[in-house]
Amino acid sequence: MTTDGHDQPDSETLLRRVMEVINNGKSVPLSTSVLISSKDEVIELIEAALDRLPDELRQARWMLRERQEYLDKVQREADEILQAARVRAERMVQRTEIVREAEHAARRILEESREQAARLRHEAEDYCDQKLAAFEIVLERTMKTVHAGRERLQATPAPPSEAGGDGVGRMVEPGAGPTTPAASGFFDQDRS
Repeated sequence: MTTDGHDQPDSETLLRRVMEVINNGKSVPLSTSVLISSKDEVIELIEAALDRLPDELRQARWMLRERQEYLDKVQREADEILQAARVRAERMVQRTEIVREAEHAARRILEESREQAARLRHEAEDYCDQKLAAFEIVLERTMKTVHAGRERLQATPAPPSEAGGDGVGRMVEPGAGPTTPAASGFFDQDRS
């Protein structure tokens, strides 16, 4: 049995051909034995199958190794994808946590600022109230002083005497000149 290198049957095909030859053989009468018409053909088929077995086993092993390498590669890629997804999920959780913490800090700072502004406003109002109260006291005293001064000014002076008076109730010596504000002891703003 001769075949070219491109169209060589595999071991399984050769072994099936051997089974076919045996099944087609004539059985020996009163026995389970079979007469094989072409012993050489069967041996040639078995030898060809044995020759091809190592090549096929090598190919099968190579294919199994390639398959395993492919599965390992796919598993590594899957692990890398899962790790990247875990890292990304952790980053997203951290970002969410950071945003949550930042919002909390912003709310806290805003509340503290409002409290401080209210406190400062109350302190400023208290300060202004104290200053206004002090100013009110000064004004009341000033008003009392002004009022007392005005009352004194409105007091009716004694009528001037014929002997001479200065209009304030004091006698002026005859022959003395007019009195000056310094001499009278009282300043009149209308008199210059």
